[in-house]
Amino acid sequence: MSSTLLQAVMDLMPIAKMGAALGASLAAIGAGIGIGQIGKGTVESIARQPEASGNIMTNMILTAAFIEGVALFAVVVCLLIAVA
Repeated sequence: MSSTLLQAVMDLMPIAKMGAALGASLAAIGAGIGIGQIGKGTVESIARQPEASGNIMTNMILTAAFIEGVALFAVVVCLLIAVA
């Protein structure tokens, strides 16, 4: 009984690896889109209020770092699943 279950799990491993690769790519694409939106908003904000550019840039860098950290965590988790 357990060998049949193990064989069924092993048959699904390529599908799990494809899912992990898809998850890693979606995390990277989502982070790229998010950071692009942050950059767009920052440029528009600085164009409207140039005197606040220091505060705006600080907030932009902090937010982009948080997004990048979450995306890196998601990619590492997906790649660990793909390797295991």
